[in-house]
Amino acid sequence: MLTPITAAGGIVINPNKEILWIYRRGFWDLPKGKLDPNETIEACAVREVMEETGMHDLILGELILTTKHQYHDPYLNTEVEKTTYWYKMSTGTLQDGVPQTEEDIEAIAWVKKDALEPYLAKTYDTIQKVIETFLTSTH
Repeated sequence: MLTPITAAGGIVINPNKEILWIYRRGFWDLPKGKLDPNETIEACAVREVMEETGMHDLILGELILTTKHQYHDPYLNTEVEKTTYWYKMSTGTLQDGVPQTEEDIEAIAWVKKDALEPYLAKTYDTIQKVIETFLTSTH
């Protein structure tokens, strides 16, 4: 029996047209997190990106896609199916951000589209799909 979890996050673009990445548990990832009770999915996406990266002045854009993946949650001690809603986001200011260390985030990076290869090589399949969908939708 899978426990369903709903989450939201985003691809954040800064004024230099760079994409925001986080580094957690040995992989590059995109900021996202679980939906709180009585929270809209859009509010969750913005809140989670802000919490995990310290970013502010985020502008929520359109939904890119939703992904599903399954994993074992050691805290819940159960198998989980997570559905994540991914949004385009932007910020009008250049920010360094602050990694949320209590979520095991070690680093934050802003990456130009032509420099994505090393990040895509060290990320999850679902994140590769999110980036690919985002890049094809912005041309």
